Amino acid sequence: MFEKIPPRALSDTVAQQLQKQIEKGSFAGTGKLPSEAMLAQQFGVSRTVIREAISRLKNEGMVEPRQGSGVFIVERAGIRPLRIDYAQAVEPGAVVQILALRRAIEAEVASEAAFRRSAAHMAAIDRALAQIDVAVREARDGVAEDVAFHREIATASGNPYFLKTLTFLNQYLEAGTLVTRGNEALREDFMRQVREEHAAIVEAIRARDADAARRAAQTHLINAARRLAEAGIY
Repeated sequence: MFEKIPPRALSDTVAQQLQKQIEKGSFAGTGKLPSEAMLAQQFGVSRTVIREAISRLKNEGMVEPRQGSGVFIVERAGIRPLRIDYAQAVEPGAVVQILALRRAIEAEVASEAAFRRSAAHMAAIDRALAQIDVAVREARDGVAEDVAFHREIATASGNPYFLKTLTFLNQYLEAGTLVTRGNEALREDFMRQVREEHAAIVEAIRARDADAARRAAQTHLINAARRLAEAGIY
């Protein structure tokens, strides 16, 4: 049923092939995927790759792992889940488009966080910002720390749907953030600008200024696209 694949983008390729088979109704008889061991054998990959692929399908609402029973296909009753092709998410036009998507979502997330945040939320946001600084000092790309910073702001918004949306987008945000932060690390002025923009978002949230938080988040993501253009990357 499946083709063996090269050792690159393994989990992405496995997830895409599984998705196609699910949509074709290949597992309709049992309503569940073959076992992890069987899938690993058929694809010619490790079980870790299979688990990562299944985790992606779970995040997209296509499958539901059940303890001790296997991984079941989710009956959607005609509802189509949102999907983004991971391979396309790092293509030139897509990175800029995802930044626009982030701007639309995260501006409102920051605004709500300013309105609803607690002292505990504020402390978590401060810690997340500090972790980005640590990553920069240690010459790491800071991708995970950057994504975690924005996730803490979403948590502070108190809106579970913001958080769920960003959790779904996380894998694609990491792809885009890898590009933007990789670009920004090339120039000291870029890194300084990013630090100042993050700090502006945090201070607006701390001041409970929802409008300022919205503007700061918008400015940050507009500038991220500008920095890519200035560097001649996209």
